[in-house]
Amino acid sequence: MKLRKLTVALAALVSIAAQAATSLDLGNYRVSGTYGLDVLAGTSGGISGLEASAVAYARDRGSLFFVGDEGTGVVEVSLTGQTLGKMAFDWTGTGSTKHDTEGLTYLGGGVLVVGEERLFDAYRFNYVNGGTARLADAAVSLSDANVGNNGMEGISYDPRGAGSFVAIKQQDPQDILAGNLSFAAGLAGVSNMTTLFDPALMGLATLSDVQTLSPVDALAGTAAADNLLVLSLGSRKLVEVTRTGQVLSSFDLSGVLPQNAIEGVTVDEKGTIYLVAEQIQDGILPPNPQSQLIVLTAAVPEPETWGMMLAGLGLLGAAARRRQRAGQR
Repeated sequence: MKLRKLTVALAALVSIAAQAATSLDLGNYRVSGTYGLDVLAGTSGGISGLEASAVAYARDRGSLFFVGDEGTGVVEVSLTGQTLGKMAFDWTGTGSTKHDTEGLTYLGGGVLVVGEERLFDAYRFNYVNGGTARLADAAVSLSDANVGNNGMEGISYDPRGAGSFVAIKQQDPQDILAGNLSFAAGLAGVSNMTTLFDPALMGLATLSDVQTLSPVDALAGTAAADNLLVLSLGSRKLVEVTRTGQVLSSFDLSGVLPQNAIEGVTVDEKGTIYLVAEQIQDGILPPNPQSQLIVLTAAVPEPETWGMMLAGLGLLGAAARRRQRAGQR
């Protein structure tokens, strides 16, 4: 009987491990924490922490960066939302008038890329706490046109190989792009981003952010490392999708801070997902409005532990078989 139970357990874990090779599986996630982000408005540098619109995880710093859509600068916070530092943006020479920062991604070594929605431009800069980033010094246009208030809502870096990017356009029409970007002064950088698939395949009302899954350690070398997380404010949903548009799993956000606009997503090497949301948007602001950091964690053993569990159960199974044979002699 014990051997039969061990065999069943081993089969179940093999099934889970096989699923992990193709999907992160958002169905296993739950909200494990929400944290208010400092407002910061009116502080030195004039950087606002309201209207959080994009977030990026910095593995080599163990922290998060986020921007608000006022475009005043970037804020570094801990994984539970405590402010660690901030850097202002200088928009001189970019051609931007609205400074609508809706995309953010981390390249490593203190280097970030921020996206401007209306011009569909991206700017690379080195983070210096207390400093000011001249965005025009390293820039590229993904569209060479002013696409208005339905433009870039997210950008994410894929560190594999020489590195590449994925970016999304919110709506009218929706678009999801992938490819390489180079950055140079005065928007002289080069974009070869092309459409990955028809966004209609995902069935989302709007596209609000995107995150590559290749940084998740447990997915390295598997098909799931190619997958993407796509966030939709209009549908109040986070989906995991392949690069051909197949939706593999989803997480319903309709009951998560329903009065806040959830607009940014990132993931760490353990598979923990971080979302940022603007302050309450129902027109009746609380006395101290705050943007929010939302943390999603898997409700099952983390993928990197599956191999150890399988090995351990395998040893137990072998021991049980030896005892069974000994009893039959």
